Amino acid sequence: MLNPLPLSRSTIFWHWLTALSFIAIFALGYYLVDLPRSPEKGELIGIHKSFGALFLLLAIARIIWRLKEGAISPASETPAWQEKAAKSVHGLLMLATLVMPISGIAMSIGGGRSIDIFGWTLISAGEKVEWLQQVGGNIHGFFVNIIIAVFALHILGAIKHHVLDKDQTLNRMFGR
Repeated sequence: MLNPLPLSRSTIFWHWLTALSFIAIFALGYYLVDLPRSPEKGELIGIHKSFGALFLLLAIARIIWRLKEGAISPASETPAWQEKAAKSVHGLLMLATLVMPISGIAMSIGGGRSIDIFGWTLISAGEKVEWLQQVGGNIHGFFVNIIIAVFALHILGAIKHHVLDKDQTLNRMFGR
């Protein structure tokens, strides 16, 4: 049995800040999909886009921290295939934290819309670039189901470690 090192407070902070922020922005976006066109929907889209743009900065900081700190060491010995699966899930989640906001930005720019953060314009509105809007929209929409599946695998993996393996994976992520 491995004796895993505790996680730094910074690692725990970045993990939970990224996770909870992503879930909140994702939930708002999911809610917006079926909402009929209205001024309320327009305002909520602006909020979704603002938080999404800010989230991109958070995701970049999180990835820089992860590169600096390195991958988290496993809390227990697992078969090689499980180790590869865990690394794949973590990699896909990190990729999603970049792909979703970048594709949303591409969709807005392609649609000729500005990129604003709570009314502060970062990129002014320009001409429509149909292919960019299409690509951004396709990626933004396509990745939703992948993210749900990968996120579910991440949660199931954490539960498996806690319930079946009875290791410290989940406790470490809660700072215990």
